[in-house]
Amino acid sequence: MTISTEYHRPIMLQECLEGLNIRPDGVYVDVTFGGGGHSKAILERLNDKGKLYAFDQDPDAKKNADTIKDARFTFIETNFRNIKKYLRLYGAKKVDGILADFGISSHQIDEPTRGFSTRFDGDLDMRMNQKAEISAYTVINEYSEAQLHKILGMYGEIKNARTLASAIYSARLNTPIKTTAELKAILEKFAPKFKEFKYFAQVFQAIRIEVNQELEVIEEFLEQVPELLRDEESRLCVMTFHSLEDRLVKNYIKAGNFKGELDKDIIYGTVTKPLMAINKKPIEASPEELSINGRSRSAKLRIAALSDNN
Repeated sequence: MTISTEYHRPIMLQECLEGLNIRPDGVYVDVTFGGGGHSKAILERLNDKGKLYAFDQDPDAKKNADTIKDARFTFIETNFRNIKKYLRLYGAKKVDGILADFGISSHQIDEPTRGFSTRFDGDLDMRMNQKAEISAYTVINEYSEAQLHKILGMYGEIKNARTLASAIYSARLNTPIKTTAELKAILEKFAPKFKEFKYFAQVFQAIRIEVNQELEVIEEFLEQVPELLRDEESRLCVMTFHSLEDRLVKNYIKAGNFKGELDKDIIYGTVTKPLMAINKKPIEASPEELSINGRSRSAKLRIAALSDNN
């Protein structure tokens, strides 16, 4: 099976495959199908008894999935926050491995009409699910100044978030801000010199996270994982691309909650948590991969299994 990189080059492919600890007859889930690179590679390692379920809410991802004619493969068109519900609908109560790649696909970034990229002009959209009601336009033009300040500070970690929120609010009073270029024209006045691109990326990240409820989705997903993994040989592999995502994953694996606070038994001092880390430090892309795929630069892969006390 040929793995195409035209839509999206799968990041740390071999590391993910090794991390999943694949059993040829096992049941696996790719909760972020995208271009299907990881899914196709998983299928190659399964025998006739193996099974792969893939989730994605993006219509473009569904088009990619429709090209896979394989009885072992099932595509589920929904957000992966619904993983347990939909797997049960298909009769899969337990699985042998779950893969999540939280990065935006190259296709989504490079397609101007989606509004994800700071490089191309396009409508303010940024919806992973094209049927969703809230878009980047909604956030920029309808959120209060206080709401804008909050998401720019929390999700974009923008230092002058209050000033920028005020500027956006004032600009839209005259005419709605409709495109990414119009938004960037406002941002340029407040971006630190020589760090404009990073500033734009931080703002776009904040808006995208809000539009797609990305952090809430990750939390809901992670809380369902322990109940889905079959046994101690089953694996969770999660790839993150910015500190907010990685912190949630790291804390949940470490402590079973998103603050990272360990729940210790008062008498024995033992820690109760559903998962345990397989790799103590996140795996990062190799120098070879970095040389051919710059988008792998910020990727961090964490692998976990059921803990002994689960």
